[in-house]
Amino acid sequence: MSESSYRTILSASSIIGGAQVLNIVFGLIRMKAAAVLLGPAGVGLVGLYINLTQTAATVASLGVPTVGTRQIASANMEGGDLAVGRTRRALFWGTLVLALIGAVLFWLASDWVARVVLAAPDRAAEIKWLSLGVALIVATGYQSALLTGMRRVGDLARITIGAGLVGTVMGVLALWVWGPAGLLVMVLVAPAVTLILGHFFVARLGPAKGYAPRLPEMAREWSGLARLGFAFMLSGIVTLLGQLGARMLVQRELGPEALGQFQAAWTIGMTYLGFVLTAMGTDYFPRLSAVIKDPVQACRLVNEQTEVALLLCAPVLLLMLGGAPWVIRLLYSPEFGPAIDILRWQLLGDILKVISWPLGFVILARGAGKTFALTESLAMTTLLAGLWFGLTRIGLTASGIAFLAMYTVYLPLVWWLGGRTIDFGWSRAVKWQGGTLIAAAVTVNIVGRWSDLAGGALALILALAAGMWALRRLSEKGAVGGRAGLLAAALERRIFKYTPTRRN
Repeated sequence: MSESSYRTILSASSIIGGAQVLNIVFGLIRMKAAAVLLGPAGVGLVGLYINLTQTAATVASLGVPTVGTRQIASANMEGGDLAVGRTRRALFWGTLVLALIGAVLFWLASDWVARVVLAAPDRAAEIKWLSLGVALIVATGYQSALLTGMRRVGDLARITIGAGLVGTVMGVLALWVWGPAGLLVMVLVAPAVTLILGHFFVARLGPAKGYAPRLPEMAREWSGLARLGFAFMLSGIVTLLGQLGARMLVQRELGPEALGQFQAAWTIGMTYLGFVLTAMGTDYFPRLSAVIKDPVQACRLVNEQTEVALLLCAPVLLLMLGGAPWVIRLLYSPEFGPAIDILRWQLLGDILKVISWPLGFVILARGAGKTFALTESLAMTTLLAGLWFGLTRIGLTASGIAFLAMYTVYLPLVWWLGGRTIDFGWSRAVKWQGGTLIAAAVTVNIVGRWSDLAGGALALILALAAGMWALRRLSEKGAVGGRAGLLAAALERRIFKYTPTRRN
């Protein structure tokens, strides 16, 4: 069971990871275009518009996409086609109604948002257009929940790539032709393409099985989804409002240029781990939801997911940490030098983020919405408190330190509130790999602050070692075959002095 699980995790991570790598490249191209054509202030405005749209969409969706994924996965495991069909119909009509309501309410509130949130009443007309983005994002929640719950990993990857490619081409073209006015196109085109592609792949599943329920039956389904989804919606609001509040604090205390620096580091920090973190939501969450009532299987799955995540992230994280100065200058411009220090602190926090996320999904899989909302609230409170206290005292670097502090609080919190419900304990492999990665990252960070070149060289050496270890470990668990497996076997014999017959 364990070897098969490792193979499943790696397969999903490679498919979603490949799509996310391309999507990251597309996103960085968009940010590079915004940085060159509009400068740091333009980059900050893009992030603010996207954050506003996502926050409103999270409120409007009432947590239905997250709950829908859990319900679809459970129905598929326990109830078969008829149960999936019933949940599917409730998701579709409920999401459609929520998308319309969300768009109308955001449009009505656009003047207030422009005046209070942006402190720019002259942008009210632009904000009204974002209501279309709210409707599109909420509508795609049905497609995402259905495809994720059914574990259609390949389809989700194709949607991600298609939306990223088209969104980049049209967004960059819009900025080139229209300048600042093209920002709206850049924000809206990706969710529009996502909805179109999602419709195509959902249609391939065929119509929902079973009879079409009457309105009272549908209302009961909606009630169940809404009750559970409300708490998840609150946690999503807390997260997005926390991110929005962070941007507002930076802009208020240090100005729009500093906001652009913050956005640059935040974009890199949030996107480069996407190939692992997105795979957790796409493959790991439905599988965990299906076995969450079995503590032994759930603990094993959490440990396996955490180990694979650490193995896959370690080489990339070390390279990013050592190469932060070159990454910032390459992806943006020399004007973004202050973002380097922010990124270094965020990368240290990302190690704790990778370790904590699998435990956070335990809370989601159990349907403990209030508990999940509590963990997210405390984490965001830590971030905002760090910014409020540090921005005026140590400057923009405080945003990176606050990010590290947030996950320093979040990790023990999810271990206590989520892990104890399944009597969880980290395996020896997870403890060893996590501790080694933290030690290596801290060393690279210290050396990199002394010398960019020395830090980059050390990061390269350690990243190669981490990559070889990951290959060996995944081969040992039966997750890697073919030429990669042969290479891992050679490493076992020649570098690690490990014979093929010795297996754990």
